[in-house]
Amino acid sequence: AIMEKALGPEHPNLATSLNNLAGLYRRQMRFREGIDTARRATTLLSRRYTSPKRDEQRGALAERRTQSGGFEQHVALLAEDAAQKPAMSSPHAAESFEVTQLARTNDTAEQVARMAARFAAGSDALAQLARQRQDLIARAEALDTALVREVSKPPAERNAEREQRTRDDQGTLRRQIVELATRLEREFPQFHELSDSRPLPLDAAQKLLGEDEALVAFLVSGEESFVWAVRRGNAVFQRLAIKRGELDALVKKLRSQLDLGSGDPSATLAKPFDVAAANELYQKLFAPIEPILAGARQLIVVPDGALQSLPLGVLVTEPPTKPVDTLLDHAGVAWLVKRYAITVLPSVSSLRALRAFARATPGVEPFSGFGNPVLEGAPAGARGVTLAALFSRGAVADVSEVRKLSPLPETADELKAIAATLRASNDSLYLGPAATETEVKHRDLSRYRNLAFATHGLMAGEFKGMAEPALVLTPPTQGSDLDDGLLTASEIALLKLNADWVILSACNTAAADGTPGAEGLSGLAKAFFYAGARSLLVSHWAVSSDASVALTTRMFEEAAKGANKAEALQRSMLALMQRRDNAYFAHPAFWAPFIVVGEGN
Repeated sequence: AIMEKALGPEHPNLATSLNNLAGLYRRQMRFREGIDTARRATTLLSRRYTSPKRDEQRGALAERRTQSGGFEQHVALLAEDAAQKPAMSSPHAAESFEVTQLARTNDTAEQVARMAARFAAGSDALAQLARQRQDLIARAEALDTALVREVSKPPAERNAEREQRTRDDQGTLRRQIVELATRLEREFPQFHELSDSRPLPLDAAQKLLGEDEALVAFLVSGEESFVWAVRRGNAVFQRLAIKRGELDALVKKLRSQLDLGSGDPSATLAKPFDVAAANELYQKLFAPIEPILAGARQLIVVPDGALQSLPLGVLVTEPPTKPVDTLLDHAGVAWLVKRYAITVLPSVSSLRALRAFARATPGVEPFSGFGNPVLEGAPAGARGVTLAALFSRGAVADVSEVRKLSPLPETADELKAIAATLRASNDSLYLGPAATETEVKHRDLSRYRNLAFATHGLMAGEFKGMAEPALVLTPPTQGSDLDDGLLTASEIALLKLNADWVILSACNTAAADGTPGAEGLSGLAKAFFYAGARSLLVSHWAVSSDASVALTTRMFEEAAKGANKAEALQRSMLALMQRRDNAYFAHPAFWAPFIVVGEGN
């Protein structure tokens, strides 16, 4: 009461006090009082973080993350109360479904919402206006970061003139943002509603699902985890018998047997994949919701925590009936991908953004692809590298070192096969000397419904001086800011796309952006969504080049037969693991790295 009187009813510190009080009630097992108190805190913070003007509140996303513990506690209190009422059918499912969306927010989901709002504008002029405003906001955020960096320096190193220039630039940008917002409100009144970050209500989510689809969302907090399973006519909310530490350990164990780029591939493949551990994780995550999933053929998954770094298709639904001793034995394992076609979303609200708002007509031409960059290193079988010298000479990559990467001639055949399946002309392919950053930046890529990059993928922090992920293209004779052979995430975000699907046939393209604590999909994926992609195919680890060619080409063949994106990937995976010409393809390290992110149906 003292806090509320001193700071007012809308101050975030009041929410902190309310959440502390709710925690006390929980310890005393006074769950109803705890829920009422947590609701007050959640309502206060929800109004603060879902304001239509939140784009101008550039610290709101970071502040919201600091409040995630209160939202997690609200969910836990609802679960405690539900456990006291076993006769009821999933009490609190709707309320907890919205609260968990407040507990987890990320940059990638924000970019999906903004992209969807642009495409919902209905006219090129309004879409360009929305994109211009979002670009200005991104520049303002960068200036905020630069100013904080400047004023944090020791007094002797501070530059008053530079600080003032940055403040002046901030003021100019803010005025421009307000002017554009005013125009958008006048010419496109629904813009803020479409791009807002309010949680998606449970009943609205159900209406967006097909009869054979299930939405599965996870929340992983420090000491407890939860799952929501949603169908058109039903929904369940349950506490899971797994804590964050246990989940992290299991995912790390499975990843160590899948990422061929993290160690000696021959040693990884010399012993069978730990099917028992994959089944254990399935039992803890999916077994509790199996009844509601009956009849579903497609899963739309919103992962959390360590689950963001594991393609869930590698989980095992049943213990094997016979030992898995050889590579071929892996083909007979009851993988989750055999039961469901799987799509990943960065947030629950992305379902609304992609299905309700992002229905604009995609590009008029079927396909364009970039691949087979001119590289001069020794041939290799994976699309990943460990070359520490790339940025040894500064922010622009050392093109002579980029050129030492291994060539990938098979990517030309991969892109030609996709083009043939989509009945696209080879004139839309940029291969070898034409696969350059300059070409990517100067072409009108908004013309293409499907876009593919088949090359090496580099993770942020993998090399000295490389602060963001990148795709490798043909390096120029002399490197420059425009073209140094590496198409980085920040450069991708500047592209103007209108793509139904972007294929990143490269290593680690689902990796984080390299900033401390960044979530999965915050790097290349976020950049492509911002640029205008509605769906992505991205990878979780170093991929076999031969397997990638087989997987992507078969995937488009299945799509041409009528399969949606998630189904096409599922069918391609099943075909790859059954091949007998290369027995090692049955191992999940080869068929499992890729996932569909975004609209998979």
